[in-house]
Amino acid sequence: MAAEPTRAVDEGALRALVPRVLAGLVRRGEDFDAAEDALQEALIEALRSWPASPPDDPRRWLTTVATRRLVDARRSEAARVRREEETDADPTTIGAGASIDPEHRDELVEGDDTLFLLFCCCHPDLAPTSQVALTLRAVVGLTTRQIADAFYVPEATMAQRISRAKRTLGGPGERRFDRPGDLAVVLRVLYLVYTTGHGTGPAGPDLAEEAIRLTRQLTLVTSEPEARGLLALMLLGHARRRARYDADGRIVPLDRQDRSLWDTRQIAEGVRVLQSALADQTDERPPGRHQIEAAIAALHDDAASAGETDWPQILAWYDDLVALTADPVREDPSAVLGRAVAVGHVQGAAAGLRETDRLRQTFGERHRWHAVRGYLHELGGDRQAAGAAYADAAHRATDVAERDHLIRQAARVRAAGG
Repeated sequence: MAAEPTRAVDEGALRALVPRVLAGLVRRGEDFDAAEDALQEALIEALRSWPASPPDDPRRWLTTVATRRLVDARRSEAARVRREEETDADPTTIGAGASIDPEHRDELVEGDDTLFLLFCCCHPDLAPTSQVALTLRAVVGLTTRQIADAFYVPEATMAQRISRAKRTLGGPGERRFDRPGDLAVVLRVLYLVYTTGHGTGPAGPDLAEEAIRLTRQLTLVTSEPEARGLLALMLLGHARRRARYDADGRIVPLDRQDRSLWDTRQIAEGVRVLQSALADQTDERPPGRHQIEAAIAALHDDAASAGETDWPQILAWYDDLVALTADPVREDPSAVLGRAVAVGHVQGAAAGLRETDRLRQTFGERHRWHAVRGYLHELGGDRQAAGAAYADAAHRATDVAERDHLIRQAARVRAAGG
C-alpha cells in the first residue's frame, strides 16, 4: 500500500507567524531572549512534524510548543539551582522570565501583537542601531546575515549586537505609549526600516511594505500627527516603487522615471493622510519633520512631469525643515543638501552649488554630496564638472546599485558634452 503523500510546509507563512507568536510570549511576561530561543525550537519541530500532520491552528501550535520549551527550561534551571544550593526552592518563586497572569497586566496594544513587539524592540535603553537591528530580527523576521548585509558589517558583529540588545531588554517591563520619547523612537526606527527596504533593491525582502503596515497600525492607536505624517511620507515614496528600477534592475532617478508607473491610488491616500495630519497643527504646534518631508514628496508626486515640479513651494517647505534645528549644517545635513537642489531650481545652479559648499566639511566625504553637485553642475550646463562630480560620487558609494548608477551618470554627461 502506497504511503500517504505529505504536504510541504509553507516556510514563508511559517516565518510570518514568528513576530506574532513572539509578541504573545513577551506580552504575557516571558523573557525576550528565552522566548525567542524557545520559538526557534518550536519552528524546527514544526518543519519536522507539520508535513505529516499539519495543525488546524499553526499559531496556537507554535505558542503551545514554545511555552512547553520555556517551562522545560525553567524546570531544568530550577533543578540546577536546587542541586547547587541543596536547599528547597521557595514554591512561590518561579524565577526570571516567569509568566504573569494576563488579567493583572495592562494591555499595551489592542490588536496587532507585532506593534507591541515593535515598542519592546525600540526601548530607549537601546542604541539606535540596536533598535533597528532588533526590530529587523524580531519583528520583520530577517536573518542575522541579512541584517548584517543591510548595515555593511560582518555577520558575527551583528550577532553580538543583537545579543547585547536582547540582554539589555532583560525582563519584559512596561512599555507604555505615553512614555516620553518612546513614540518618537518608534517612528524613527520605522522610517529606518522603510529606507532599508528601499536599499535592498527590487529583488530584496519588501521591508518598505512591512514598515507601512506597522505605521498604519500605529496611527490607529495614537492621535499624534507625526505618526500620520510618517505614514503619508512612506505612501508617497512607495507609490513610485515600480518606476524606481528599470527592467535590468538599474536605478532610475526621479526626474527620469516613467510617471505612468506611479501608483496614483497610493498617492491619493498619502495626500489624504497628510492633509489630516496638517489639519491638526497650530501656530503653537507647527508640522514636524515627517509631515514636512511628506509635503515635499507630495509636490513631487503631483507633478505630471519633472519640468512641472513646483520648486518654489518645495523650497518653502525645505526652509521649514531646516528651521527645525538650531544648526542644520551639523544636525541635519541631509535637509540642507536637499534644500540646495531646490535652491538650484529656483535661484539657479550656481546658488545651489554655493549652498552645498556649506556642507563640504560635514558631508564632503559622502557620495551623496558629490552626486548632488553633479546634478547641479548638469542643471547649470557644465557637463565636464558634472561628469567629474558623478565619478567622485561613484568612487565613494558603498552600495553596488548606486555606484553603477553614478558611473552611468558620469558616462552619460561626458558623452553629451562631447
